Amino acid sequence: TPMEVQAITKNFRMSAQKMREVTRQVQGLPAAQALAVLQFVPRKSARVVAKTLKSAIANAENNHGLKVENLVVSRAAAETASSFKRFTPKARGSAGPIIKRNCHVRIILTEK
Repeated sequence: TPMEVQAITKNFRMSAQKMREVTRQVQGLPAAQALAVLQFVPRKSARVVAKTLKSAIANAENNHGLKVENLVVSRAAAETASSFKRFTPKARGSAGPIIKRNCHVRIILTEK
């Protein structure tokens, strides 16, 4: 089996749904190309995914001695993390829940 290297950013303050829109764009791309794509995505989530990807690349190079040219993003996932629960005042003295969602970004690189 090919070598798998991963990096995870945990508990980031953004819904996994928003993060997934960006992680799907880089899945399956070569690592260098994925970084290039992320630089032109004008979203907050793209910056986090790029940071996680750089970390995964660094892990591959330093811990496993792999070359960037041979790395492919085999999996880029945004998983749900624990959410903050808050309440907002509503009509007639009731309260409405607000869920502040968090996510984990997981990037797995494999050698092609």
